[in-house]
Amino acid sequence: MVCPDCKVKQLTEALDLAADYDTILIKKGIYSSVNTEIKKQVVIMGENYPIIDGQEKDEVLVVKADNVTLSGLWVKNSKRGSMKDYAGIRVVDSRNVKIINCKLENTFFGIYLANSKNCLISGNHSKGANYGKSDTGNGVQLWKCDSITIENNHMEGHRDGIYFEFAHFCLIEKNLCEKNFRYGLHFMFSDSDIYRQNTFQNNGTGVAVMYTKNVEMYDNIFRNNWGDAAYGLLLKDISNSIIERNTFTNNTVGVTMEGSNRITFSKNNFASNGYALKVMANCIGDTFMYNNFTANTFDAATNGELRENSFKYNYWDKYEGYDLNRDKIGDIPFRPVSLYSMIIEQMPYAVMLLRSFTVEILNRAEKSIPGIVPETFQDYEPMMKPNVL
Repeated sequence: MVCPDCKVKQLTEALDLAADYDTILIKKGIYSSVNTEIKKQVVIMGENYPIIDGQEKDEVLVVKADNVTLSGLWVKNSKRGSMKDYAGIRVVDSRNVKIINCKLENTFFGIYLANSKNCLISGNHSKGANYGKSDTGNGVQLWKCDSITIENNHMEGHRDGIYFEFAHFCLIEKNLCEKNFRYGLHFMFSDSDIYRQNTFQNNGTGVAVMYTKNVEMYDNIFRNNWGDAAYGLLLKDISNSIIERNTFTNNTVGVTMEGSNRITFSKNNFASNGYALKVMANCIGDTFMYNNFTANTFDAATNGELRENSFKYNYWDKYEGYDLNRDKIGDIPFRPVSLYSMIIEQMPYAVMLLRSFTVEILNRAEKSIPGIVPETFQDYEPMMKPNVL
């Protein structure tokens, strides 16, 4: 046991005395911890959230052993700098580490896992050092990791809420990432991961997925990501992935896709975005089915022909077709790309004409005699009523 009035007054003393598989209980209080290394397989439990203070001198806790559990700790005040990614809790070359129900405050990086496997990060709340974008690290960072579970965490005020690089076979579930300066979630070169039931809101840009394959994203919420270059979700050079039952609402752009191939979008809800979709012409083999598009300023935009992508059975609230055979599918195709949206792409200042009579005439003329809007970008079987998601 560690407490201010006990014989053992600091965590470092308790670690010196402990053997593998011991449990160290830390009572409520304030304890200094500058780059404290945990090299034994121990459980460290906090009672009433004892403060583990790095005093802004270095990292706070560094785990270098397998089978370590940290729970109920309040980790504060790591150092920050441009030459090293100082963290509140760092895990290095370890297996089966659990970080549960901890608070992290004023840390450069919150929790940093490097070259680790089969770890659990659950129920933590990390609030970044509010120095500004360039001097703030990520809430949870994984580098070269495998089979990590990140669940029920709250990440705010960091550069990125969650950041992955070379992290495979991970599960990211029921996290809240908000008010981060750049991305709520950002990952690159991280294949075969599953993201479900997370909320990404009020972040600087949104969520970015890059240079990755075999990603599955289910039941996530992307909302209130506004700005000149903001979006709910960016897919850049990814392939063979599933985006299903997600909600994109109140974003400048719901989804932006560049060089993304063989992606299946199914049963997603796009509502009240500036653009619901921006799909670049270098996207091939993507499928959009049973999605709902409601109250978006523009449903879709592109920069060229989309010849090998499929749109069908989506509901578009701007669709004005008819259903003579009453099979709940429109009898004429719907073209979600409007002439005005293409004009806006080339001349952003034309937004001042939004909802004007002139724009309405232009769009109706283009529908009657298509000449500029990509002919291949259309839903051949649009739904007459919203899909049940």
